[in-house]
Amino acid sequence: MNYTHIGYEVADRVAYITLDRPEKRNAFNEVLVKELAQAFAAAEKNGEIRVVVLKANGKAFCAGADLEYIRSLSGYTFEENLQDSHSLMRLFMQMQKLKKPIVAQVQGPALAGGCGLATVCDIIVSSDNAIFGYPEVRIGFVAALVMVFLVRKIGEGRARELLLTGKTITAGEAYSIGLIHAVTSGEELETTVHKYCQQLSSEVSGSSVAITKEILAKIQGMDLQNALEFAARMNAATRMTEDCKRGINAFLNKEQIDW
Repeated sequence: MNYTHIGYEVADRVAYITLDRPEKRNAFNEVLVKELAQAFAAAEKNGEIRVVVLKANGKAFCAGADLEYIRSLSGYTFEENLQDSHSLMRLFMQMQKLKKPIVAQVQGPALAGGCGLATVCDIIVSSDNAIFGYPEVRIGFVAALVMVFLVRKIGEGRARELLLTGKTITAGEAYSIGLIHAVTSGEELETTVHKYCQQLSSEVSGSSVAITKEILAKIQGMDLQNALEFAARMNAATRMTEDCKRGINAFLNKEQIDW
């Protein structure tokens, strides 16, 4: 498929989806959202792919929405704005439900919708020059969609401060509150991401990762009893998978397993 706003390539069982509008600081618009959805769908369907990396060309990961895109939204009707919001909502849900882990490789600014894209990823690896923030309230907007994921990720207290003040935070601060998972130098960023990819593609079961993501996505909205019942059923079903049988056999025979 030909993309105009992103790059897509596969190597060593990893799909690399690259935001490719460096002249716009990789700001997103309706085309970028659509192409990201297409790329994630392609990665989902490819049985050889075990991990997806979301990264960006240029000095910024993603500075938020494109200015022309923002300008056009001001003239939309409510129904048109709702339809546009649903497009981003579907992308976030697609990423959340993707059966393969998504690793965000972040450098420079990751702001507003760009920070939202990173937030929805399973693992975020950042360079030490990155900044994160949800500054929507500073222009009379709200980070409504990402709020749902952010509260789950770092808790309501910390999310409230970021969302209500619209302040930006450093990579170190983002790490300290659990928003991101690793901070490294710009020179070591790709190497660190590669290590995560190697771990996720060869040291853990792809089936188990997919099931774990499904459980994590569903238990958040359940009460304790229903969550435990769902987890018990998923636990039982997992024991019937070929990966589980293979893994148990290797464990009992003290064999190294390469997934």
